[in-house]
Amino acid sequence: MQSVSPHDPWRTEAFRALDADVGTLLGSKAAESFAALRVRTVGDLLRHVPRHYLAGTELTDLATLEEGEHVAVMARVAKTEVFEGRGGFTGGRRAPNSRLEVTLTDGHGRLSATFFGRASIVGWWQRQLSAGVRGIFVGKVGSFRDQPQMTHPAFVMLDAAGGVVGNSEEKERIAELSRSGLVGLYPATAKLKTWTIAECERLALDALPAEDPWPAWVRERAGVIGLADAFRAVHRPESREEIDRGRQRLWFDEAFTTQVAMAYRRADNARHAAGPRPRIAGGLLDAFDARLPFTLTEGQRVVSEEIFADLARQAPMQRLLQGEVGSGKTLVALRAMLAVVDAGGQAVLLAPTEVLAQQHADTITRLLGDLGGGRVLGAPDVATDVVCITGSTPAPRKRAGLLKIASGEAGIVIGTHALLADTVSFVDLGLVVIDEQHRFGVEQRAILTDRAQARPHVLVLTATPIPRSVAMTVFGDLSVSTLAQLPAGRADVTTTVVDAIRRPAWVERAWERVAEEVAAGRQAFVVAPHIGGGKDAEGLGVVELAERLAQGPLAQVRVGVLHGRLPAEEKASVMGAFAAGDVDVLVATTIIEVGVDVPNATMMVIWDADRFGISQLHQLRGRIGRGDLPGVCLLVSSAEPDATSWERLAAVAATRDGFALAELDLLQRREGDVLGASQSGGRSTLRLLRVLDHADLIDAARVLAEEAVARDPEQSTPGFADAVTQTNRLAGQEWIDRS
Repeated sequence: MQSVSPHDPWRTEAFRALDADVGTLLGSKAAESFAALRVRTVGDLLRHVPRHYLAGTELTDLATLEEGEHVAVMARVAKTEVFEGRGGFTGGRRAPNSRLEVTLTDGHGRLSATFFGRASIVGWWQRQLSAGVRGIFVGKVGSFRDQPQMTHPAFVMLDAAGGVVGNSEEKERIAELSRSGLVGLYPATAKLKTWTIAECERLALDALPAEDPWPAWVRERAGVIGLADAFRAVHRPESREEIDRGRQRLWFDEAFTTQVAMAYRRADNARHAAGPRPRIAGGLLDAFDARLPFTLTEGQRVVSEEIFADLARQAPMQRLLQGEVGSGKTLVALRAMLAVVDAGGQAVLLAPTEVLAQQHADTITRLLGDLGGGRVLGAPDVATDVVCITGSTPAPRKRAGLLKIASGEAGIVIGTHALLADTVSFVDLGLVVIDEQHRFGVEQRAILTDRAQARPHVLVLTATPIPRSVAMTVFGDLSVSTLAQLPAGRADVTTTVVDAIRRPAWVERAWERVAEEVAAGRQAFVVAPHIGGGKDAEGLGVVELAERLAQGPLAQVRVGVLHGRLPAEEKASVMGAFAAGDVDVLVATTIIEVGVDVPNATMMVIWDADRFGISQLHQLRGRIGRGDLPGVCLLVSSAEPDATSWERLAAVAATRDGFALAELDLLQRREGDVLGASQSGGRSTLRLLRVLDHADLIDAARVLAEEAVARDPEQSTPGFADAVTQTNRLAGQEWIDRS
């Protein structure tokens, strides 16, 4: 295990042992193999628990198998059937000329196992796999004609007493799965078989210290067993009751670790004073409201009053504003910023990408008009300056902007990570608005808040509807406001799934429809899942797709290309041209997922839509229908019609309710992906906890975490301090925009 160093962040032996690189225990080669399973530390390894357990002669429930997973199943042979082939040569080798189809059963469901080979080998397999015999089959679950199938699984047949038929090292290792007690079947890969993982788990268990990270009172109140006992219970169980107790402790650990960190954040925030920013009559905010050409929705008014009340208090606001696509979050945030400027402070809006930052700057400048023109001749007395700074801002303009920020002339500042640089100095930073907060780590956000004279108020925006259970887990240190009502006048958007394999004519019609929209004076988006250009995965990327469209069905329209590898100046130029109407069709990656507001864009074609998640599809669709013209969204897919991907596309086509879609998204995907961990290939604190299934456990952990902070406000309990360190360290990873 790793040794203690002066820079070691851990105060408990348990956290230190679990944080050790898995390579220090298993070696670098094994560590590389485990990376495919998101296992990078000893803790990850120990929390990689069996998905199923076998007991003696118990058959595996075949209904629990998932396509794509590597499994070991115990089943009976229902029947076998041999299909003769023609033989011949392929690539200089004799092609297999026979196929054996074996139907396996658990007494209810069926699973096909297919073997290819010469007639003599197939005949031997058929004799081994005679109807009625029981065996263990190890391999990857695939699909053929919508039915589960394993191709060439490793197998061992068992006699009536559970003994091995045949004799080889591999058969012995497979047969261990059927002997004595309960044996776990781990999520595996082609390189890592379930029995190899079991051996690695035994090594990790032997190296695990007995020390528990939580004090006895926490374990007693939660009704959980010790951590070392829990790991042994799930990896080397003697009964199913023991497995349940082990799982309960591991679920609790994930919930409690996060909730302790959130509770300490809330307590820390409450100890700091913020400069009260009460709403001032007759100022910039009132002037702005008087000019609005529309009426605020009831939701916008209610949420704004919640924010104004927070801003007027001594304690710093910590509020999350989640809203449906197009619900007006930016408008609500701008009104909060104007209130702070009226009260003598400055406000910052931090965006994760340059495209989004520039879009916010353009939108806010347009909404403010001369109220955002600064102290120039003819401007209203209450006007303030708006400055936008990103990494690609030209040096002269950046220097001028920094001077306006440092002098206080710029009341509203918009930018990317560039605002975190030491050269940015504020006179009186009163409000930090963070868009898409999961793209920014705790440490990054702290750079701005620590730079203020007093603790600034914080408003977090997210366009992704967040189920309550997720909000409790990830945004547990924030109060939550929700905008679900769309402003009046927003047009409807019709969404249709296009089957590119079985309905190729529909794809041709899609491009005709795009051309028709352009001919009518409107614009369209075409979105692809990756950039392309010879460096990406299979399927058309943005580069190839744009070329084919420009040379083919869209040869008569102006096609632009936008993706993350373009120089910042070119991104800004392309986006500006599209917003100005000088580009008819924008072919882009998900770089346009949030913040892009072009009311004249009425159509979107999402290519390879099955490669996107539900929430992402919903966000992309939100880029159209932002004016008074109806929108059309086409989800094009060339995927085989498996249940999951087509259910996902059908759900998006059926509703524009982002909150309903978010719940379904969470059901279908790992929590770590939903919370953003997959954005950077990073690790999530949630490996086992299902936030939808374990909402009550999270609630109970939250109550215990509050008590923990009340008993130990200074984090003198080593385990509590380590929980905060771990959560903040994982949350502090810089999220990488994949566009």
